[in-house]
Amino acid sequence: MWAVVYLPDAERERDKLPAGERNALYNAVAKLQSIGPTLGYPHTSAVKGAFRLRELRPRAGRSPWRGLYRQFGDTLVIAAVSPEAQQDPKGFKRACNAAMKRLGELEE
Repeated sequence: MWAVVYLPDAERERDKLPAGERNALYNAVAKLQSIGPTLGYPHTSAVKGAFRLRELRPRAGRSPWRGLYRQFGDTLVIAAVSPEAQQDPKGFKRACNAAMKRLGELEE
């Protein structure tokens, strides 16, 4: 079993999701905990242009929300909860930037 943890800001973002979407994210996190970094598409994918950042894709990508995460040893850290890139490109970019900043602070 893999450890999956949320950074505090990502927890707050997750908690603002509608109940059904929050449950879909919980289910995706459970898959990530069970399978770990080998969980593949359509459940996860790399975020283009963001160093070692991946997106967790609830409902095999059919959810309008994403969990942005990176692996640190045996722990997968969710740094932001984001709108899906094609539905809200600016929101996705903003969330990616926030995730990268938060992860950078974590690494320091």
